[in-house]
Parts: sequence; structure tokens; C-alpha cells
Amino acid sequence: MTQSRAAYAAAGVDVDAGERAVELMRAAVDATRRPEVLGGLGGFGAALTIPDGYRHPVLVSSTDGVGTKTAIAAALGRYDTIGRDLVAMCADDVVCSGAEPLFFLDYIAVGRLEPEQVAELVGGVAAGCSDAGCALVGGETAEHPGLMQPGEFDLAGFCVGVVEREEWIDGSAVRAGDAILGLPATGLHANGYSLVRNLVASWDLDLARPYQEQLHLTLGAEAATEAIATEPEHALATLGDVLLTPTPVYAGAILLLRRALQAADHDLRGLAHITGGGLPANVPRALPPGLAARLDPGTWWMPSVIRLFGALGGLDDVELRATFNGGLGMIAIVAPEAVDTAREALAAAGHPAPLVGMVVPAADLGDATTARYAEVAAGPAR
Repeated sequence: MTQSRAAYAAAGVDVDAGERAVELMRAAVDATRRPEVLGGLGGFGAALTIPDGYRHPVLVSSTDGVGTKTAIAAALGRYDTIGRDLVAMCADDVVCSGAEPLFFLDYIAVGRLEPEQVAELVGGVAAGCSDAGCALVGGETAEHPGLMQPGEFDLAGFCVGVVEREEWIDGSAVRAGDAILGLPATGLHANGYSLVRNLVASWDLDLARPYQEQLHLTLGAEAATEAIATEPEHALATLGDVLLTPTPVYAGAILLLRRALQAADHDLRGLAHITGGGLPANVPRALPPGLAARLDPGTWWMPSVIRLFGALGGLDDVELRATFNGGLGMIAIVAPEAVDTAREALAAAGHPAPLVGMVVPAADLGDATTARYAEVAAGPAR
């Protein structure tokens, strides 16, 4: 350590550790590079050109964080997955406008800078960027001694995408009678963790407990058996592992979906990313005034982890779908005649998407809702 940095280090900020962290993350960042990127890691600002072929490019941006899911990662000392959540929260918002994610920047705040921890966090961000097809062009790591404790951290990110002006999706193309497809969620994603953490503390849950055992204790043998049969990826997982399951980055699949629809003389009419507020708060955002969504919860699977915390918190299915994602990470709206093409394209991209509802005139809902969202009263989701 240089003498000029000794006072800063005594105050709790290790500049040398920050420089080591940059070197550790360099390979992961470089792996996300796109041809439009100018320069390299370490400048004061990132520069990109607009991809070739755009006549009237529109830039679409989004910023978000991971929220209190970071506390679960910190408690487990596991930092390899949560960066994917960060990218998904931003890139999947951007793609809802039909935009291709171009570049991403992250902001990491830590109580004490540990280069390996930061490099692991950024490695997850880079993996998410690779999934989204965007370049991780830079970011910032800030050490906050005294404000945050060693081991604590927070994540935020910023994504920019581009779309041709005439292909911008704003929901205005949606019509009554259109079909709503649901892209399945892998779990809680990155929403509702303040409630989850409260329930973990209230019930004194052991994050190291085998997930199957926790399901059996809370939901019973039959529900646990069904869940593991449907979610074999959790068969050997702990409760903590399941809580850190990363959010899928749907952006690439959505762009493939649109290309497949356009090749068949159809188009993608509306998209909604299901995050905070669940289905009732987010599905109507894909609709123009005067139209509403009617969904049938019996047509899709609700992940067992949502049911688990619903049981622990005494939440019914309606409240689960308004608190968590309810089992759907994204919804896509297409014309009825485009359903088969859309479902084939999504299945090929790894997201088998059931038909979960349809668009109806808002007047058809009467006084049942003020949010232009309703559910078919056909029993609970599977």
C-alpha cells in the first residue's frame, strides 16, 4: 500500500483491493463485449455506437436493483447467482418495448471490499449480460465502511436497448380477443423478499435445511412429492439454494419470439415483465386504455417455493399472485391466429408458454376491478 493511501485505508477504504477486484472481473466483463463497444474497461465513461441497419433508432433504458434478496446471498456467503437477477430486472424491462438490450452498467456497494466477493458478483452480472446479449461496459464499486457492515452489499444496474421506431411496442396494437401467453417463473425471482425474510426469521427457518424436508414439514408429504416431481432441479437443494435461484433473463427468448412471429406475418402486440406487485399490477401495463386482461390461474404451475411461503404467511392464492409473480415471469400478447407460432418459438427458446388468458374490453369486468385485471374463478393454480 502506498503511503498516500494509508489514511484512507485507516478510515476503512482499501483502494488497492478495488484495483484487485477490477483485475479479477476483467475476463468476465470482456466476454460480454459487443462489436459496437468502443474502448475497454477502466475509462471514465463507456462508449458505444448504434448497431448498423437502424433508420430511426429509439433508445430504451431501465434501472433497478435486486432488493433485499441480497441479504439472503450475504447470509449464505454465496454471490454467484444474484448478478443474474440484477440483469434480468433491467434487461427484461427494456425488452418489453421490443428493444434489443445493448449495454449494461452495474453499481455495487459493500461494507468492506473483498476482491473475490466483488468479482463473483460481477461474474454473475456478466453471465446475465451474456444471456441478454448485451455488453457489460462498466460500473462502480463503492466501499462504505461504517454505513454498511463487512459482508453486506447492495446491487443496482442500468440497461440501455435499441429498437426501430416503427417496431417500438407500447401496447397500442393490442386488441380485444388477443391471446395472453405466460412464460413460466423459476421461483420467487427478485420480488417479495422483504416478506420472505420476515417469515424466515419468524419461523426460525434453517437456510441449510434440505428443501424437500422443508416442503414436507410445511406443505405435507403429498404436496412435497408433487413439487419435487415437477421441479427436479430442487431435489438436492437446500432452502437457501432455492431462495437464490436466479431470475431467468427472458430478453433473448422474446427477441427470438418476435422474429418468428414476423417471419409468419404476425407480430408481438404486448409484453409485461412480472415483478413487484405481481400479475394484477403488471399485466395491465401491457394494455391500452379500455382493455383488460382475464387470466385463468388453473392453466399454469405455481412454483412450490411460492406456495411454501404462502403457507407460512397465511396468504391465499389471490394474494400470492399479487405479492409474488404467481408463477409467470413474463406475459406476451399475440393475435389468436399467432398462438401456435408463438408457443413453438418460445418452447424452442426454452420457455414452454401456456395460453393463460385473453384480452377483453374493460367494461366486461364491470366493477370487479379497477386495475383492468381479473381472474377466472376456476380454482387454485396447480
